[in-house]
Amino acid sequence: MDLLTPGSGLIFWQLLIFAILLFVLAKFAWKPIIKSLKEREKFIRDSLNSAKKAEEDLININKNSEELLSKARKEREQIIIEAKKLSNLMQDEAKSKSKEMADSIIQDAKKVIETEKQNALKDVKNTVANLSLEIAEKILKKDLESDASQKKYINDLIKEANNFKL
Repeated sequence: MDLLTPGSGLIFWQLLIFAILLFVLAKFAWKPIIKSLKEREKFIRDSLNSAKKAEEDLININKNSEELLSKARKEREQIIIEAKKLSNLMQDEAKSKSKEMADSIIQDAKKVIETEKQNALKDVKNTVANLSLEIAEKILKKDLESDASQKKYINDLIKEANNFKL
């Protein structure tokens, strides 16, 4: 059983070596280990804070981008509506201008037609008057003795006038 129970000298030396080891570890190893653990803890805490801040920033950026996208959609819709209104306005203006131009052209054409008609009527009247004068002149120049010869001569002149082309 001596093997199982250590002697007092062995216990003393083990305690002394343990105390020296404890002192050396406390002096040289534990302070740097504790310091590095605290630094590691601070680094992890800062990293977590940075991650939370980045997540909040990402959420804010997403909200802002959604707001900007919504604004852009509304502006696009407004621009499309305004463009349609402008297009309709331009079409209406073009229609009214073309109608005015067509009406003006029609009025001018009617005036030209009326002028030409008046000129043609004047020409016809002048021609009829000239023919009437010629017929009257020929009747007066011809010596007409009987009624039958007068009627025959007038009929010949009428036929001649009908053959006359304007």
